Amino acid sequence: MKIQAPYLLFLGDASDELSIKMAKGVADWRPELCIGEYKLDGCQVTTGQPSMDIATAKAAGAKTFVLSFANSGGTIDASWIPHILEALENDMHVVSGLHQKLTDIPAIKALAKQRGLDLIDIRHPTQTFCTGNGQKRSGKRLITVGTDCSVGKMYSSLCLERGMKARGIDVDFRASGQCGILIAGDGVAIDCVVADFIAGASVSISPANDSEHWDIVEGQGSLSHPAFAGVSMGLLHGAQPDAILICHALNRTSMRGIKNKPLPSIEQTIALNLAAAHVTNPNAIIAGIAVNTSSVDEQQALDICRQISQELGYPCVDPVRHGVEPILENIL
Repeated sequence: MKIQAPYLLFLGDASDELSIKMAKGVADWRPELCIGEYKLDGCQVTTGQPSMDIATAKAAGAKTFVLSFANSGGTIDASWIPHILEALENDMHVVSGLHQKLTDIPAIKALAKQRGLDLIDIRHPTQTFCTGNGQKRSGKRLITVGTDCSVGKMYSSLCLERGMKARGIDVDFRASGQCGILIAGDGVAIDCVVADFIAGASVSISPANDSEHWDIVEGQGSLSHPAFAGVSMGLLHGAQPDAILICHALNRTSMRGIKNKPLPSIEQTIALNLAAAHVTNPNAIIAGIAVNTSSVDEQQALDICRQISQELGYPCVDPVRHGVEPILENIL
């Protein structure tokens, strides 16, 4: 799925930062894709983009109206429908990362069809995928994996892409989740692909390329998570990575969404992911370790990363705080 920029980010009546992570992600990493944000009364958060209404955004060149927030259940509230229809009347395509489909709402579907506009439900891929076959393809690939879900795989991937581009390296960020797709402008929500085709979908977002080209494949889930390991495995096999970046969040006491389920160690995560990666690339290596240190201060963050690096023998950084140069030195 491909999304046309510039975007008008619709924040609805969101009241907390986490609920607008899609909007925050694209505003942080691809501000040039954004025209502004559109908020309803009661909205208590912002991306920092200019606030504007739909007509103003259209006049400024907006092409896509993005429902860039999450709510409990992933449903489209009836109070949002008039605003979506107004965007369509202003000839904007509409994108949603919610579970409920735009195309399941008759008034929205009918107006989009009438005006020849796209309704893009990011969480519902419409492509046809082949199954993975493990055959070697040209180009180089790195995938981010985690000790758990939501440990910073997307941000680490984007930091690596930025670091490589600064060095003049031919590189692309390859999105596999709804936030990443909005940032990249295309990709596949891999967790919504039928299980047999996950590896094939992974191949489709990172196809054969020039021998020196790098794809940074955004990881999903964790091989150690009882709920999401299947998605992680298929994505890893299809990515056929040359290098793997291990991502970890400090001070998390239990796996996300599961009580009393301790996280695996970084050592266990390295062994598990290398074994799985070697199924489709026997030469896969560990690029380094990315630690989300947001729960500690700067000096503690530096000390912890230094200690992990000394103990495990791999470069270890917080990509957001410290950059990714040690990891790039290791893989390049």
